Amino acid sequence: PGAAKEEFYQAKQYRIPMPNRYPVFTVRAIAGIEGLFNGQYNYQNISANIYKRVYMSQLGYSDVVLEGGNIFGKVPYPLLAIHRANQTYSLQLQSYNLMNFLEFTSDHYASLIIDHCFNGFIFNKIPLIKKTRFREYINLKMLYGGVRSENLPGNDPDLLKFPTYADGTPATYTLENKPYIEGSVGIGNIFNFFRIDVVKRFTYLDNPNVSDLGIRARFKFDF
Repeated sequence: PGAAKEEFYQAKQYRIPMPNRYPVFTVRAIAGIEGLFNGQYNYQNISANIYKRVYMSQLGYSDVVLEGGNIFGKVPYPLLAIHRANQTYSLQLQSYNLMNFLEFTSDHYASLIIDHCFNGFIFNKIPLIKKTRFREYINLKMLYGGVRSENLPGNDPDLLKFPTYADGTPATYTLENKPYIEGSVGIGNIFNFFRIDVVKRFTYLDNPNVSDLGIRARFKFDF
C-alpha cells in the first residue's frame, strides 16, 4: 500500500499509519501457472483497495474504503474470493460482522465500507454526556459480486463442491441476486479506548444459521 505524504506513528517493533486527507492505494496480484511447482490451475487474481478519510468539519469524519477484485480463469471454490466474515464478538471494521465464515464467495466483486465518526457533534450538545467525551459512530457495508458459470460447481462435476452443513443444507452462496448489506450504530471513546456497536444485517436473512442483529466491541483510541 502507498499514499502521498504518508505519516506513521513509529514504535520499536511496529508502526501505525496516521490518517490524513490523502487516499491510500493497495493493489494485490496473485497468479497460478499450471505445472509450475505442481500447480494445477492457470489463473490470475487481481484486487485493488482505496482508503480515504473524508473530513466534514463539525460533522466529524468518514473513513471510506472502496474495493474491487476479479479472478481470471477456471478455479475451484477455495481459490475464489471468500469474503471476510467475522463470527467473534470483536468489531472488525473491514470484515462483515454478521456474515458466517465461508458464507459468500465470488470471482468478481465490489465493496464499499463507510465508517463515520460524528466526533461529539451530538453528544457535546448534551450537558451531562459532554463530560464523558463519548463519540458517536455509524457504519455501512455493502458487498456485491458473482461467480461466472464456468466456476460454479453445479455446472462442472469436476469442480470441488461448495461446502454444506451436516444435513446437506448449502453453507456457501453467491451474490448475484442482491448485495450483502449490514450497518451499525455505536458509541466510542468509552474509558478513552473502548467502542461498542449494535450491528444489523439487512439482506440474505433466509440463509441458514445467520443472525440479523448483534453486538460487537473493539478497542480504539480516539484523539
